[in-house]
Amino acid sequence: MPGSRVHATLPQASPDYTVQLRARQHTLAADEPMPAGGADAGFRPFELALAGLVSCTAITLRMYAARKGWVLGDVQVDAQIRQDGEACAIDRIVTLSGALTDEQRQRLREICEKTPVTLFMKRGASVVTQVVGKAE
Repeated sequence: MPGSRVHATLPQASPDYTVQLRARQHTLAADEPMPAGGADAGFRPFELALAGLVSCTAITLRMYAARKGWVLGDVQVDAQIRQDGEACAIDRIVTLSGALTDEQRQRLREICEKTPVTLFMKRGASVVTQVVGKAE
């Protein structure tokens, strides 16, 4: 988490909401679906948030299992935002194809609750915003 930085660019000339994202040497696009005025050229912003959660979950489980010598097989993680009025939650389903004991699966479920992105999301974070630019 420390040192994590992402840069977003939405050029004035862009006819829609397609945002170019850059983190280190990697690029990615974010956008809104066509019915919302976008070009559907990339992940929606909330999908990017979920992508961070599911990828961190899969990576953390693989790292933990490797240290234990457990064979996870394929790791699939699905997440979906559920909203009920003002309250919202994330439903996460982890599917492991490896032959694991009930005890190993229970321990891996516990590890899922301790992944760095899971803890970050559960704790919440303050957002400090500055708006800078040319004065008129």
